[in-house]
Amino acid sequence: MSQPPVPTRPEGSAIRAPQPAGPLATEILELTRPECLRLLAATGFGRIVINVPDWDHPVIRPVNYVFDEPSQSVLIRSAPGSKLHAVLRAPRAVFEIDGAHPDGRIGWSVIISGIAAEVTDAAELQRIEQLDLEPLAPGYKGHWICIRTNTVSGRRIGFVNDRAAGGP
Repeated sequence: MSQPPVPTRPEGSAIRAPQPAGPLATEILELTRPECLRLLAATGFGRIVINVPDWDHPVIRPVNYVFDEPSQSVLIRSAPGSKLHAVLRAPRAVFEIDGAHPDGRIGWSVIISGIAAEVTDAAELQRIEQLDLEPLAPGYKGHWICIRTNTVSGRRIGFVNDRAAGGP
């Protein structure tokens, strides 16, 4: 599965330019919510993080997913296991996606935080089954996890001159 291109002209403001301005200087830009949602819709692989209060450490799992525009949610298929059990015990989750240029100097990330729950409503299950999300991991994944995009943030690290020049 290919990752979407690094956004070159996001709406947002520079947070800081850690290096002197020049041809190789980079800056960090905040991405707008619409840009973050566009990246969520264009990507299909990320990481879910669930922190269950009485567990020794958070559950962090790489997953493939689909972004559901109507519900503004990330949907993940799951088998019974630590990921599903964590969601059932801690109703909030964090989800992260990212992309980087092969040279490692520019990239972006999007993080959402929201209510996470197993989808159990029969009509909703019938609707989301049509989204055709095929799990990458082997085995039957009969459970659907939904993470609502309550809080959305994103950042892009790019070259300072990209904004003035319109990007690569």
